[in-house]
Amino acid sequence: MSKKEVPIWYKTNLTLEEAAAYSNIGIHKLRDITDSENCKFVLWVGNKRLIKREQFKKYLDGVYSL
Repeated sequence: MSKKEVPIWYKTNLTLEEAAAYSNIGIHKLRDITDSENCKFVLWVGNKRLIKREQFKKYLDGVYSL
């Protein structure tokens, strides 16, 4: 049985790899940004870091540089 993949634009939360592909921002830079306690678009599931796609998109729309 093959596993069907859900397109990124349908996903609520993204892995760091998916968020990097979605935004064209490197994984290391995403780790730096999401390490902050003030980061509103990161979701921690145990030690796993997920990116809330809609909030991440709003964040990217509002920043000038990283």
